[in-house]
Amino acid sequence: MYIRSAAAVSPQASFEALFTGAAGYQGEQLSCIEPDYTSYIDPKLIRRMSRIIKMGTAAAVESLKAAGLEQPEAIITGTAYGCLADTDAFLSRLVEFKEELLSPTAFIQSTHNTVAGQIALLLKCHRHNNTFVHKGFSFESALLEARTMMGENEITTALVGGVDEIIPASHALLRRFGLYRANGDSLRLVNEPAKGTMAGEGAAFFVVDTQQSANSLARLDALQTWYKPSTPNRVADGINALLAEQGIEWKDIDLIVAGRNGDTGDDALYDLFKKDIPETSFKQYCGEYPTATAFGLWLASHILHEQRVPGVEGLKPRRILLYNHYQQTHHAAYLLSAC
Repeated sequence: MYIRSAAAVSPQASFEALFTGAAGYQGEQLSCIEPDYTSYIDPKLIRRMSRIIKMGTAAAVESLKAAGLEQPEAIITGTAYGCLADTDAFLSRLVEFKEELLSPTAFIQSTHNTVAGQIALLLKCHRHNNTFVHKGFSFESALLEARTMMGENEITTALVGGVDEIIPASHALLRRFGLYRANGDSLRLVNEPAKGTMAGEGAAFFVVDTQQSANSLARLDALQTWYKPSTPNRVADGINALLAEQGIEWKDIDLIVAGRNGDTGDDALYDLFKKDIPETSFKQYCGEYPTATAFGLWLASHILHEQRVPGVEGLKPRRILLYNHYQQTHHAAYLLSAC
């Protein structure tokens, strides 16, 4: 499966910005740098959209534009939290108005598939449309469905994305679990491990294709997931098996893109893959959230296409292993090659 294009709305302005000066954040979270939405969406529609819908729609439209594709054969998204702002608004009004005289708008837009539905309405696309809500595997599930449908010759192109947002209420709830640092520094997050990480958010969309095109960014050779492995070595053994299935060895990997988030407990798992291979990480740029691997895949795809690695001078990788886990429960490994 080929990644024809990739676009993201994230705490970073662009891929180029990672080289000219990555945005840094202080505190407990990283927030998205939002674009001028009037470039992507009719201004009359913007005022009725919540923040995550605008983020997802902008990333999807930009990805389609980069791919030179008007309509995909399928729209598949993954999200763990869905439209949190609309959910919060609806539940708050439910209490405030004592379950009477409620506007249905917030409820309609609170469902997890609202982003995919809005994209379909905007594109007038009446084809396959599905959203996965599988916690830390939400984005992987979306990508795997696209690959399955392509393998069964149902489609040749798909728009696949991962979206999640932060709102004050959800962040306050997650903070109670001790997940975040009180005074984090995003650009020093990975290099100074401690207890806790920084929350993140973002929307990343990809046009994937069965055929390579002149502007393809990368080739996705393999994707494997592991849920609650009995021991960390199960994941290491699984990745070894994945490489063997592809007929390659560790020495054939030019770069590891790791989902290190600065938390000492979480990052210990990445040390299992410490080999004589260059490594870079991505959560200092986007923060920690269930669909953060969508940002990681966006970064890895552009690295292969541009032949540049943020923070690593002179490396021109041809094959990348992307590995990430979410809260030591949901593990995913991607194997990508340059086109």
